[in-house]
Amino acid sequence: MALQYNLSKVYEISENDNEFALQIASLFLEEVPFEIQAMKNAIELKDYSQTYASAHKIKPTLDLLGMDMAYEDVLLIIEWTKEEGKRKEIKEVFRALKVRIAAAADEIKKDFKL
Repeated sequence: MALQYNLSKVYEISENDNEFALQIASLFLEEVPFEIQAMKNAIELKDYSQTYASAHKIKPTLDLLGMDMAYEDVLLIIEWTKEEGKRKEIKEVFRALKVRIAAAADEIKKDFKL
């Protein structure tokens, strides 16, 4: 049973298609960790537009996978980019997001045997 993510939306839109769920899980593993690294680099450089782009890119995937806490973190990061806040204001939020993404990635790899 998944603890870090929830596939109910995936199964709902795909009419319980396991192959589609596997594709979404694979997409998560391919794209989200890359965007998290890009976001980390952009935050360090205070590159608000790149931070926004990375956060905006992963937002739908987090929503689709029912990762509500990570989704909320991304919304806070997007808000931070719009306000062009200080790095110290977002570091803890980003750290929490990174931990949630890593935990979900580990669980997805195990659950889908990837």
